[in-house]
Amino acid sequence: MTTEALTFPIGEPNTAYAKYFIGQSYLKPLTLEQVPTFNVTFEPGCRNNWHIHHADKGGGQLLICVHGRGWYQEWGKEPRALRPGDVVNIPANVKHWHGAAKDSWFQHIAQEIPGENCSNEWCEPVDDEQYGRL
Repeated sequence: MTTEALTFPIGEPNTAYAKYFIGQSYLKPLTLEQVPTFNVTFEPGCRNNWHIHHADKGGGQLLICVHGRGWYQEWGKEPRALRPGDVVNIPANVKHWHGAAKDSWFQHIAQEIPGENCSNEWCEPVDDEQYGRL
């Protein structure tokens, strides 16, 4: 991948959250004011673990896909293919994962939606067999 094709900078290796990812991801904060907004870049095959953005009120996450191809899945539902221009609204308290396709870099802008008593719960990895069926 050439970084010239990217709208947003790739950022630094996402070492702080590496234990919750299979493969390499990169994180670039775009703003921490009002609604914290991050560019997340996934190398091919990289995906995060199942996780939940908890909140008593409000909360959740918004993803805006900007480069490459990826996947999003909610617990108990079929995976959804993602391409640039797709938007994913993730309500609070919904178990889900997202990441790159096996053969494509993938970038999305992630916004943590403000709410009351927000916290993140990291769960089990998306196993290779499950991911390999995509």
